[in-house]
Amino acid sequence: MNVSERLETEEDLLTCLHIKFYHPKQHTQGFYSLLPLGNRSKHSADMPLLLGRDVQVCTFPIVDRRVSRKQLAVHAYRMPGSPDMQFTLQNLSKTAKVYVNSLALDFLERVDLHSKALIRFMQYEMLITKETGEAKGSFEVELDVLQAPPMKETFLCEPSTVPVMETGSQRTPQTEFQGPLETDETYSCNTPPSM
Repeated sequence: MNVSERLETEEDLLTCLHIKFYHPKQHTQGFYSLLPLGNRSKHSADMPLLLGRDVQVCTFPIVDRRVSRKQLAVHAYRMPGSPDMQFTLQNLSKTAKVYVNSLALDFLERVDLHSKALIRFMQYEMLITKETGEAKGSFEVELDVLQAPPMKETFLCEPSTVPVMETGSQRTPQTEFQGPLETDETYSCNTPPSM
């Protein structure tokens, strides 16, 4: 195999982050007018992806004055001995929390992103899914816009996100809470509790 064939093979195996945006007013506002929607773009793994309103600094600028200059960053990394590229998300906003699935991140806090994650800040929702590749120095990003909120797709379709009770049975959205099964030990068996 010559050098050009090896380069083409590596290009075919780039890890890709699919990032899909949703905002309830996206149809009437030009929030995403500066984003390269529908196209894959290649990024160096040693540089974080920045998302925010600052066009000069951010990799992906959002045209919304309520968004922080630098809202969040996505950092790529690899574990020793592993070919898989991993990602963390960091909140860069001093004024707004960023939620990754159900975890709230304050300023400069970061969390690992798994193969699928729901990111929320203000009224924005981002669904990030990772397509695994083997290239070590770069990855791709593909941006798109969702027509409906991704919350249902993320949490109702993944059984691993459904809480498991101590009894070992899974709680479904249809299961209703029926109250505690414990009794108050301070009451005597012979006397009813006073009201």
